[in-house]
This record gives sequence, C-alpha cells and structure tokens, in this order.
Amino acid sequence: MLVIVLENAPPRLRGRLAIWLLEVRAGVYVGNYAAKVREYIWNQVEAGIEDGNAVMAWRTSNEAGFDFLTLGQNRRVPIEVDGAKLVSFLPEAESAL
Repeated sequence: MLVIVLENAPPRLRGRLAIWLLEVRAGVYVGNYAAKVREYIWNQVEAGIEDGNAVMAWRTSNEAGFDFLTLGQNRRVPIEVDGAKLVSFLPEAESAL
C-alpha cells in the first residue's frame, strides 16, 4: 500500500500522480506498487512540488509496519528516536507585533 498526500502542489503534479494513483480526496493518492515504481513516483513529486509539501507512506516490514518520507516545509517533521521514526511538531512562528 502506498499513500501520498500533497498540499499546495501545482496542478501538473497532481495530474501526473493521477496517472499511477487513485486520488481518493483532493491531494490524497493511494496505490500499490513495488519499491522501484514507488521511487520513480517520489522522484516525480520531488521534481514537481515547487513551493508545496508532500508526504509519502508505504507498508514495509519494520516494527511499525510502515515507513514515510516528507518533502517541503511543514510544521510536522520526521525524527528518529531509538530507531523508530516519529513525527515532531515545530513551534508556531510568533506573529510580529
């Protein structure tokens, strides 16, 4: 199982992903591909994301049962703790007074 979520992505990237994956909600794509095809799709995301951000999650045989990659700026950032990949939240930017 493969899931990709895009935010603020250009329409041409969204259309490109729709070639391989099913868009079940706006910006949420699902499919089931081997590692080589998954890497190819992620390369397409990297090349076309511009100012947006993306996350890709897939099933794998680790303790959690899945792994993920992120791209672009987002308050959620992956961290590794004792070999487990978790998600940390960056503090919100303080507004200028």
